[in-house]
Amino acid sequence: MDDVLRPIYQERASNVNTLGILIYEKTKRISPVTDNFDVILLVIVKEASDPWYVKHYQFEDKTAAMHIVEQKVLKHWIDTSSYRRVLEWIINGRVLFDRNEYIASLKEQLEDFPLEKRQLKLAIEFAKLTRNFSEAKDLYFSNHYLDAFSKVLSSLHSLGRLSIMEQGYHPEVIAWNQIKQINPEVHKLYEELVQSEETVEKRVELMLFAIDLSLWKHAQSCSSHLLDVMRTTDESWSFGELKVHPSIRLYELDLSTMIDYLVAKGILEVEHVETKGKTVFHRKYRIKEYII
Repeated sequence: MDDVLRPIYQERASNVNTLGILIYEKTKRISPVTDNFDVILLVIVKEASDPWYVKHYQFEDKTAAMHIVEQKVLKHWIDTSSYRRVLEWIINGRVLFDRNEYIASLKEQLEDFPLEKRQLKLAIEFAKLTRNFSEAKDLYFSNHYLDAFSKVLSSLHSLGRLSIMEQGYHPEVIAWNQIKQINPEVHKLYEELVQSEETVEKRVELMLFAIDLSLWKHAQSCSSHLLDVMRTTDESWSFGELKVHPSIRLYELDLSTMIDYLVAKGILEVEHVETKGKTVFHRKYRIKEYII
């Protein structure tokens, strides 16, 4: 297979803009990790007119997809888990070309999963979890049980990914095998949700209670990224100030529900600041003293 594809990737390797090339081969008949292509070629470049360019190939009875990705786009995918299959390609892919050990260093960073990157990923996932959980409760109390079921399932996925990341691992594309080993409790909740003979209404009700308990267990560690930002000043923060902070932009869409949850649980407190209206106040947020 390498002989057939070599003319394609060698052309890229000869370009000084190319940092590294990996090949990842399909191992199963149905392969969501490769979008069912037989081979993935991942070409990482310094800069490109198109930050993410994809070409599809056919050779004999096989298919291949070549992804040419700018390094800053790749970094965004890794930092936010927004394109998780690329982690699989990098971690388990075979190196075809590596300029100045760029890929070797990248693999080492992924294996180490430094605390700073882990805290950011935990915050992104936790913020998403608070949003899904809030919507699940609203749908349940509005008697939309099937829609609530869907949101509860999404919440359990987030809980499972949090468990994996807290142990220093990156969640895989298909994460439930990881979750079963690392946090059997969350895996058991998943099984109860999808396999129980209770009505959908009852299953959702039980899961909302269980997720609420689990959320609280994760709240302190998963909000540390946000709390560290807030500790950079002794002043309280408006929502607008937090929303535009460069460190928080990656989870700004779910920041409101995250703050609402942290206030409800007593990790943050609200400070009222006077406005021109006598009965209207600005809401600002600060960390409760005992948390500091």
